[in-house]
Amino acid sequence: MVAAGFSALVAAAGCNKFLEQPVNGILPEDEFYKTDADAIQATTGVYDMMQTDYNTVWGSLYMVKLMLSDESNAAGSGPGDQPGYQDLDKFRHDSQNEKVYWTWRMCYYTIYRANKVIAKVTPDNDLRKRLIAEAKTLRAYNYLDLVSLWGDVPLVLTDIAPAEYTKVTRSAKDLVYAQIVKDLQEAIPVLPVKSGYAAGDRFRASKGMAQAVLGKAYLYQKKWTEAAAQFELVINSKEYDLAPSVASVFSKAGEFGIESLFELSYDGAQAYDWGNFPWGARPESNIHIQLMGPRADYYTKAPGDSLLSGWGFNLPKKKLYDAYKAANDSFRRVASVMSTTELKAAGGNWTAPDAYDYEGYFQRKYGSFSNQANSSGSAIPELNYGTNWRLIRYADVLLMAAEAQYRAGAEGTSQTYLNRVRNRSGLGSITPSGPALFSAIVTERQLELAFEGFRFIDLVRWDLADQELKALGFRKGKHELLPIPDQDVKTAGLKQNDLY
Repeated sequence: MVAAGFSALVAAAGCNKFLEQPVNGILPEDEFYKTDADAIQATTGVYDMMQTDYNTVWGSLYMVKLMLSDESNAAGSGPGDQPGYQDLDKFRHDSQNEKVYWTWRMCYYTIYRANKVIAKVTPDNDLRKRLIAEAKTLRAYNYLDLVSLWGDVPLVLTDIAPAEYTKVTRSAKDLVYAQIVKDLQEAIPVLPVKSGYAAGDRFRASKGMAQAVLGKAYLYQKKWTEAAAQFELVINSKEYDLAPSVASVFSKAGEFGIESLFELSYDGAQAYDWGNFPWGARPESNIHIQLMGPRADYYTKAPGDSLLSGWGFNLPKKKLYDAYKAANDSFRRVASVMSTTELKAAGGNWTAPDAYDYEGYFQRKYGSFSNQANSSGSAIPELNYGTNWRLIRYADVLLMAAEAQYRAGAEGTSQTYLNRVRNRSGLGSITPSGPALFSAIVTERQLELAFEGFRFIDLVRWDLADQELKALGFRKGKHELLPIPDQDVKTAGLKQNDLY
């Protein structure tokens, strides 16, 4: 993390309380990290930074990934509404895109906090050893996002002095992957299995979560055998299973359920209203759910439905709806995409057929549902969604395992894992082989994981991005990677990615 990204860390990331002296009632940093309670607080702060999708501006890693895919349009009230997201959606983004900048920044803020834990918490007991392992896992997770989206990136592994920030250059992606693997290999033996955590600690990194991230890192490097081996450990652990339906996974009751390996947690307990919502800070609720609800100006919900109106971003493309129809996949479609025809048939209405970026569909997987928002007392529902981001779930692991096994030559095992996911959605078993099996995996990931932020990275690593995204503005040789934020290019002399 360098220049603007790094210098801002001292002011904004986890340990700023200890660095800005004097503050009554706050410890200097050199007096912190001494007790188990300190170590717990510092490690929890790493998760807290990952949760910061809204941090004075809209800059969600989830939304950035989604806008680069062929699943949905940015939409909003019209051209110019959140232009950073709209430019990503149309592949017009450049190195000054504020969403790219904030996403980059938040990843490095998280790494900054993780580095503090790793460097300053002494491994004197089992609790502290576990907390250090959690920090290493989260550092690896964030570097995997960085290397996937930006390629070569600055690799910062210590609690360096501010004067050193601008001396950090981009490291080759092979070195970044090597560090990801090292962190995870060191963490996995120390981390408990999911069931080893108390209910209040379900948000923490577990052995299975770290194994899944390691498997993904191998998969992205085309190390098929190593990837398959890690996914087998997750599958054979018996800690996870498929939930009854995709809808149940994304329901409020499904949070941290049987299918969950890793989630970012939000809640509506703050009961925000229009007067106290922290627009200038970081809320505890997931305000991006409101951002993605059907535009209130034109939407009337069906009487029996719980999908409330919102601010009209993330409208599905017809291409995705048609993919569900072509696969005869109504089970997952109704949990992911709703057509205007279905809305009206249920007694609702949409009055703007020519609305900006609207193709006739609404997103429901991360829907603005009334039962996921706090509406008690003075709480305003649209400000108090507690919906968690599901970052790793078991269906994803099974499909990554199917891909790794296929690439490694074990087509029978690949078919088994593919069919476990298909059968959950009532599609029945299939037995394709060769390229047809790979094509089936591609389709299954598209339908199962829609709106979860995987599609763009999948298309790039499969070398299918030009084929699927060219009509949207994708330029081969450029848009596989995001630009390095201009501030860090200018201040720290970081080399920019090609053609930006």
